[in-house]
Amino acid sequence: MDDTLGTLIDEPGFPGVPAPAPAVTPYRVLARKYRPQTFDDLIGQGAMVRTLANAFEANRIPQAWMLTGVRGVGKTTTARILARGLNYLRSGHPDTGPTVEMPELGLHCQAIMESRHLDVLEMDAASHTGIDDVRGIIDGIRYGPVSARYKVYIVDEVHMLSEKAFNAFLKTLEEPPPHAKFVFATTEIRKVPVTILSRCQRFDLRRVEADVLSEHLKKICAAESVEVEPEAIAAIVRAAEGSVRDALSLLDQAIAHGAGVVSAASVRDMLGLADRGRVVDLFEATMRGDIPAAFGELRSQYDSGADPGVVLSDLAGFTHLVTRLKLVPEAAAADPSLSDVERTRGAEFAQKLPVRALSRAWQILLKAIPEVQAAPRPLAAAEMALVRLAYAADLPTPDEALRSLRSDTASGAGPGAEGGGRPLPAPRASLQDTPRPQLSAVPGGSAMPRPAPAPEAVVAASPQPQGPRLGRFEDVVALAAERRDITLKIALERDVHLVRFEEGRIELRLGQGAKSSLPVDLSKALQQWTGRNWLVSVSREAGAPTLAAAARELEENRHRDAASHPLVREVLARFPGAQIVDVRDKAQEAAADVTEVPPPPPDATGDDESDDEI
Repeated sequence: MDDTLGTLIDEPGFPGVPAPAPAVTPYRVLARKYRPQTFDDLIGQGAMVRTLANAFEANRIPQAWMLTGVRGVGKTTTARILARGLNYLRSGHPDTGPTVEMPELGLHCQAIMESRHLDVLEMDAASHTGIDDVRGIIDGIRYGPVSARYKVYIVDEVHMLSEKAFNAFLKTLEEPPPHAKFVFATTEIRKVPVTILSRCQRFDLRRVEADVLSEHLKKICAAESVEVEPEAIAAIVRAAEGSVRDALSLLDQAIAHGAGVVSAASVRDMLGLADRGRVVDLFEATMRGDIPAAFGELRSQYDSGADPGVVLSDLAGFTHLVTRLKLVPEAAAADPSLSDVERTRGAEFAQKLPVRALSRAWQILLKAIPEVQAAPRPLAAAEMALVRLAYAADLPTPDEALRSLRSDTASGAGPGAEGGGRPLPAPRASLQDTPRPQLSAVPGGSAMPRPAPAPEAVVAASPQPQGPRLGRFEDVVALAAERRDITLKIALERDVHLVRFEEGRIELRLGQGAKSSLPVDLSKALQQWTGRNWLVSVSREAGAPTLAAAARELEENRHRDAASHPLVREVLARFPGAQIVDVRDKAQEAAADVTEVPPPPPDATGDDESDDEI
């Protein structure tokens, strides 16, 4: 007998039996540990909780609910809380009815939360899709509950049921016994038949907003005694996309990755993200047309572990942010998931970049992201996407290119005037660079930097042209369209009742829903476009109808005149169901398409034979 066995035998109590090891509590992930237990714990679903509270108070409880939403917003959790509220019964209070107020655990609460109550039956429709599974529910629903108030059936991922299973549910779902309630949950509401939806009260669980989710994660970190940086929380919230479960899973992973300390750098490394500040630097270099700097920044981020596809996705996200800051600055700046760098520099880019450049950049990046993800060499594909973006950052729009082509044609400079075509221009900067010093030769063969000419000298040499003259209000709208200010153009057409118009002065009345800053915006725009001061005042007089209303009335009159034509009436009579879709004046269209092009200038020698041959 060895020494170990002798030690076990000589131990007091139970000879030969070792002392039991201390019990180890298994680890529970944050998504399960902090799962909501009551309606008060649900975040971001206030509308649903308010509706249920009113229904319970008025005793207007339906026979079935349909919970839908993206993953991780609490559909199954809400179904269990709903089952608990239906069967809530406080100890010593037998008159307690269905309620959303559950200050303490009731008689059935613990068993319902642990999914072991006999009267609350959960079924996963993903693994029980057939009619036999539904037949088991139908056969058991006629029996009353064992101990609770209601028999509650929770069917998760209900859209996975087969067509026959849905059909078997119809009659029971429409007229269930008074003691039975159904709670369905699905992420694919479009796959659920309309006949099922019409028998349920539907709740669309929303994505949790960024600020609410950020505060929720901060509370959990405080409860877990975890140090976390605000930028790390913002990165996790962005990656979760409104899903609470995804956010908690990422936070759990970040805590393990950072050994108890969640920093922005560790979250970026974990998710393969690029630094938000470096993404902004890449955006600036690309929109400035500085391809070497853009390539260097992309390569640096790639060497740091960032995925090229993720970098372009972040670049597209920042492009969208700059567009929002340009069009709706108040709503975009209040986003809590933005860093200080994004908020500050994004506002600077929004002032400098036009909407057309941002829109074109978004389209290029949106097309490039799947190309990079599917490319055998993602870094090379990402670099080529940056090249396209840099060269297209300041290209003209189709209408501007057409006007330029017509201008060149009218001046006699065709596509072949300069040796058959123009060379490919270098990418021009949408963000203006500082002027670089020029080099001048000095005796001895060396080159010395020569300062760029002062802007005042350029202005003195080439005076600014006089702005266009505007004789009527329609010319103002046309000028706004020509200058690509679509927002102002639509506002002038839809929200302005013209009272008086003269050169340098506009008097108008704002329609219902118009922006109060429209007169100031119009005055500033006209001063910038025409080079003259314009006074735009608001009047209380009725004024003329809006241009949009006048256009609609004109279109209706044209339709009525066309419908009264004998030939059109005969066509409509011969083809029942035919309608007048549009009325066009062919003579006006032909006149608008005719453009007079002056003949090219004769050759300097007076010999036009070569020009005729060309």
